[in-house]
Amino acid sequence: MTVVNEGIVFGEHLRELRTARNLTQTELADRCDSNRQFIGDLERGLKVPSLTMVLRLANALDCTACDLVVVFDQDRGGAKRKRR
Repeated sequence: MTVVNEGIVFGEHLRELRTARNLTQTELADRCDSNRQFIGDLERGLKVPSLTMVLRLANALDCTACDLVVVFDQDRGGAKRKRR
């Protein structure tokens, strides 16, 4: 089993969501009151967002905070875990 940095996993997912909406890093940064460098750092897994930033990103991407972190609620095979 390979251990993957959570920042990298989050960053890759964030990039997928951003590009699916045809947004640049600068446009996303403007929408969530941040800057392009920070968004780039998030997407490369160099930084991890605070809860406040997750909420801002979700709003900027027109999705839920759960949509941003759902990638962590998946088994290696990609199936979602059952809720308790």
